[in-house]
Amino acid sequence: MLKEESDLAAPWDALASTSVGAVATILGIVVGGFVGRRSQNQQWLRDTQTAAYGAFLREFTAVEIELREAYLDDRPNNANWPPFNAALTSLSLVATRDVANAAGDLADAIGRFALLVADRDPKNRDDLQRIMAELASGQLAFVNTARRSLDGTQQSIDRQLGGPPPWREIEPYAPAPRSGD
Repeated sequence: MLKEESDLAAPWDALASTSVGAVATILGIVVGGFVGRRSQNQQWLRDTQTAAYGAFLREFTAVEIELREAYLDDRPNNANWPPFNAALTSLSLVATRDVANAAGDLADAIGRFALLVADRDPKNRDDLQRIMAELASGQLAFVNTARRSLDGTQQSIDRQLGGPPPWREIEPYAPAPRSGD
């Protein structure tokens, strides 16, 4: 009788062992699929954010250059606003809150610059210096915020690269100081 019981135990042991192996395999596939899909989604988001941030910076630079030249030439601006606005809108789809706020601040500064260009009052050197400093610091803030959003281990950069030139490069072309300044 003992022999029959041990013969019956062997199939149950095999069945239990096979079942545990099957469950572990299925669980591994499900967890692997979830982790893989999450990793792919994160990579897609980072790639999309990088492209959106780059497009925004390109369009910002194009508009800034046109506004600066229009201001210095004392003429209406011919900025190509649709690509700038499209880049800003696209950025809003994938940007973190901090990046969206930094982009919004930079867009607000561009708007103030456009108003200065459109103003019919005589051009003012101090206004130009102030808005150029605001644009430069806004661009640097945007870049650093974007860098951190893409990879939290990236350190901030201390120097603006591209975008509005430093005041020393604009100053020779700026309107003459008003008398009494």
